[in-house]
Amino acid sequence: MKKTPISRRSFLAASAVVPLAVHAAPSSKIPVGLELYSVRDQLNKDLMATVRAVAKMGYQVVEFYSPYYDWTEAYTKQVRALLDDLGIHCYSTHNNASVFSAESLQQAIDRNKILGTRFIVMASAGRVTSLDGWKEVADRLSQASAKLKTVDLRAGYHNHQTEFTVLDGKRPIEIIAANTPKELMLQLDVGTCIEVGSDPVAWIRANPGRINCLHCKDWAPGEGKGYEVLFGEGVAPWANIFAAAESVGGVEYYLIEQEGSRFGSLEAVQRCLAAWKQMRS
Repeated sequence: MKKTPISRRSFLAASAVVPLAVHAAPSSKIPVGLELYSVRDQLNKDLMATVRAVAKMGYQVVEFYSPYYDWTEAYTKQVRALLDDLGIHCYSTHNNASVFSAESLQQAIDRNKILGTRFIVMASAGRVTSLDGWKEVADRLSQASAKLKTVDLRAGYHNHQTEFTVLDGKRPIEIIAANTPKELMLQLDVGTCIEVGSDPVAWIRANPGRINCLHCKDWAPGEGKGYEVLFGEGVAPWANIFAAAESVGGVEYYLIEQEGSRFGSLEAVQRCLAAWKQMRS
């Protein structure tokens, strides 16, 4: 078994000794939003009502995922009108890797321009089995980034466990970072980074100005825990993460993400936001 840069046991032990009194200075200027995949069961039933419910809870930003790509122009404008009416924003969208092909990117640009986003994010590269394969992913992201720059948008990449798992002596996320332009956002999924034993704080500090958004998804070891713990219930060292993101990471907005829990999806994300406000007060 190949070793990750820091073992899970070492990471958890280090996290346990972080003083509870340490808090990142909260910034009211940095909005907190919701990755809408967290409430996908409700979104699939009634998108408009779900977005209204999320805004009513106090979320300031939402992130739509790949089905948005197939919306008609008229429906996309209806969604944008709803966002404007609610006073919330969509700063980024999650997209399949296929969207970053030369023939598909323009449609994503058109939809994102209507929504008013800043970033078009590749949510997953799919199955990549070699470092050369990851360099090809980086090349595709770089090409898309150049195109998006001409229309005042930026490309982004969202990690999962795979990108922080060592492959032939290197973590794929390092390949992405080293072979893409500095304006490409490295959207950090905190929970998946931690699960495989990597240190999110070290990663943020190693990539100043590129961690423009974080998916604030918690994680905890043990049966019945994993990603089902709510924000603040896991082992993520949030105070140190916030401090790094706001001092050097270049964070522009946070997104809470909840993959599942003992509660219904809407109740779960409401509880996450309550925990967020308590932690950041």
